[in-house]
Formats: sequence, C-alpha cells, structure tokens
Amino acid sequence: MKKISRPTPTAEGLQLDVARDEFVTQWGSIGSAWGINRTMAQIHALLIITSGPLTTDEVMEELKISRGNAHTNLRELVGWGLVRSVIRKGERKEYFEAEKDVWKMFCIIVRERKRREIRPAINVLKDCIDRADGLKSPDAVAFTKQTKALCEFMEMADGVLSKVVRSEQSSIVPWALKFLK
Repeated sequence: MKKISRPTPTAEGLQLDVARDEFVTQWGSIGSAWGINRTMAQIHALLIITSGPLTTDEVMEELKISRGNAHTNLRELVGWGLVRSVIRKGERKEYFEAEKDVWKMFCIIVRERKRREIRPAINVLKDCIDRADGLKSPDAVAFTKQTKALCEFMEMADGVLSKVVRSEQSSIVPWALKFLK
C-alpha cells in the first residue's frame, strides 16, 4: 500500500503534520455541528488538503477507520458532489479527490442543504398550514399566522440561497461585502 507522501520529519515537516491533523480533527467537529457525521467531515478534510487522489485504503490508514466506514462515507461524499471518483489507467483501485475550489464547495454544500433540509422544512410548514387553515379558534389563528410567517421566511431564504448558488463568485462577493461594511 502506498504511503501518503509526507515531508521528511524535519521541524517544519512535523509542524505541518500537526497543523494537518488539527485541521482534519476540527473539520470533523465542524461537520458534526453542520449535521454530517464526524468521519465524513474528516475524510472530506483529508481529501481537501491532500495534493493528489487517495484510495480507500489510504483514507483508512490515515484516519484509522474501518473499510466499511471509509467506503460508506466516501460514497456519501461522492453523492453530495464534494468528492469525485478517479480511475487511473492500468490500476484496479479507485481513487478519490475532493473539489478544492472553495466557492464551488460552498455552492455544493448550500445546494445539498437546501435539498435535504430547507425544502423538506418548507413542505412540512405548508402541510401544517393546510391542516390548520380555516380553523377559527384563537390558538388556530395564531398557529396559522406563525407557520405562514416561518414558511414565507424559509421560502425567501431558499430563493436567496438559490440565487447565490447560481451566481458567480466574482459577482456575488463584492455585492455581499457592501452589506457587511
């Protein structure tokens, strides 16, 4: 099995190893906060910072995880579009590499979060509104008013995120920065 190429253990190489390990660990923690499992986020982090594609075996060795865990999470990352499978001519092993363009990565994550979280939440809100709409009690009126407000906000957020994902980084970033000043 090919070892992931790491610098010779010089002081600089050791410092880089510590920084890499910390990034992978912290990206895993951040991923958990975003609703994906820690291992999936750590695999993503490893592939982001590795210069070339890695095999499942290399991911397993680097992160000290099982084959099943590595395989399942790599497939999920491929399904999200954050990682792609690479086939090398004359080799039987499958390699994986991450999307490294930060803007594209952001857009992929936003698109997936919209599909997996925002759209289903909007559908639930609409269903609740339909069930309570037309009821006359004060509680029902208050419930309908609140769920409609939430639904309108979620639809607005969905629309804004859709526009951001469709836009080019060069046009949206300067626009957004105007609002942050």
